[in-house]
Amino acid sequence: MTLHVLIVDDEPLGRQRLRTLLASEPDIASIDECGDGASAVTAVLRRRPDVLFLDIEMPGMNGFDVVDALGVEKMPPVVFVTAYDEHAVRAFESCALDYLLKPSSRARVRRSLERVRTQLALASSQHEAALLELMASRPRRIAVRVGERSIYVPVDEIDWVEAAGNYIVLHAGCENHIIRETLASLETRLDPGVFQRFSRSTIVNLRRVRELLSVFPGEHVAVLRDGQRIPITRDFRKIQERLKFS
Repeated sequence: MTLHVLIVDDEPLGRQRLRTLLASEPDIASIDECGDGASAVTAVLRRRPDVLFLDIEMPGMNGFDVVDALGVEKMPPVVFVTAYDEHAVRAFESCALDYLLKPSSRARVRRSLERVRTQLALASSQHEAALLELMASRPRRIAVRVGERSIYVPVDEIDWVEAAGNYIVLHAGCENHIIRETLASLETRLDPGVFQRFSRSTIVNLRRVRELLSVFPGEHVAVLRDGQRIPITRDFRKIQERLKFS
């Protein structure tokens, strides 16, 4: 694991001291700096740092204002840095992973980094577990009721799916299968790396797309391997990018 760090402090000497202490850590990949809260908000959104060393007392937008502007859910792990200890309670209530008093020692900064590493490792393991659970829940076949029989259509044989009210039609080669389910419901069960919404009423297997055509200015269609044309009314550029990796 490597760490991309953002230091936010209105005092250049404070930023330089913290940069010097962090630079000796072998897993620090980059260190960026901001001198005010407003630029910190922009930097967090653009650069997505792994950890934010955030000064509290700054003119204009202070450290707590930065957290409020971004929202806790968009914040990376935050280590508040300040010369005053009276902010400690509010800092931990806000979202702080740690709280450094200036001037901080190398050992104290390392303790903060250990907390950051532990937090990131835990978040990564939880994310991987969630992905594995989701992958395990994705069906390999979809059951279709035909009279008194149930047939099972392999998901990887589906070319595209079409909405028809409270029903959907699975188009798989020369066969069409109707099942009682909404398109939105089926979409949650399909692999988003393979199946993509092309319009409000269609989901397409990206691996079946042969080419994309511009039929009129601003209007596009996808041509599948069997010649079927599917209008594209969702984000065309996003679909183009997804096709590069499908």
